[in-house]
Amino acid sequence: MGIAANVLFEPGLFTSQPVRVAVVAGSLVSIVSAVVGVFTVIRGQSFAGHSLGDLGTTGGSGAYLVGVNPLWGFVTFAILGSSAMELFGARRSRTRDMATGIVLGAGLGVAALFLYLCTQERNTTGATITILFGSMFAIRSSMIPIFVLLGLLALAIVGLFYRPLLLSTLNRDVAFARGVPVAALEVLYMVAMAIGVSLSCVTIGAILSTALLIGPAAAALRLTKRPGTAIACASGIALLVTWLGILLAYDSYYWPPVGRGWPVSFFVVTLILVAYLVADLFSRRASRRAGMPQGVSRPGLASRAAESGDEPLGAR
Repeated sequence: MGIAANVLFEPGLFTSQPVRVAVVAGSLVSIVSAVVGVFTVIRGQSFAGHSLGDLGTTGGSGAYLVGVNPLWGFVTFAILGSSAMELFGARRSRTRDMATGIVLGAGLGVAALFLYLCTQERNTTGATITILFGSMFAIRSSMIPIFVLLGLLALAIVGLFYRPLLLSTLNRDVAFARGVPVAALEVLYMVAMAIGVSLSCVTIGAILSTALLIGPAAAALRLTKRPGTAIACASGIALLVTWLGILLAYDSYYWPPVGRGWPVSFFVVTLILVAYLVADLFSRRASRRAGMPQGVSRPGLASRAAESGDEPLGAR
């Protein structure tokens, strides 16, 4: 048993403070990203989630430039970006994507300026690498309470408004007819998504943050069409890939060339891709065994969703 443990876990793994902090922070971010991500995928707003991650580059680099913790820059710009998208907002997907693209383009332009100033004034590229690709091992233990507060806020938004949010996600018109405050819910959802993306930016980087938001949720929705079950499944997948990513990144310090470990972000994103491919394979096999095409919907789903928070999803 001891020999097997030494093969799987390199010495010092369980006593390393950066590893313990990475596990706690990574676990929290994984759960938040999975819960928010399921709604993001169902609503067809993956592009918006990706854009918020890219806008995080602007906030993170701006915060670093003025000497503030990048997390606050990520959160501030993600919330401002999500508010701008909703303000320009688009009820139809075409105009929604157009508004998202406009906000994204403006944000990336400012990010390019901030990153340039960072490299000129600080004479280092380390900040750029950290902002773009993140590092769980670089998170300070003092940041954990802030992670917890922000994570609980995002989870509280989804938990308190789960059923009306699900109904407005599946059918906006039905939700409006039933007296659901659709506009307010959409703003709250965008705030929750902004928080999830911001936390993900800190752990695996602004560029890769979408992977943790979308990947586990998309994989879970290939395995089940029930929203509640999909959230639980996505959380499990996100936790698994994060824990394995931390383990492999730590072990990689002992791989050739010794002392130059591979980034956690690489392992997490690669494992998310593998998880999605496996889920897709199972989904296709299940569909063939059932003898029915994928994506078959049930009539009246949106109406029933108001009565039950875990009705199967159909094609929208």
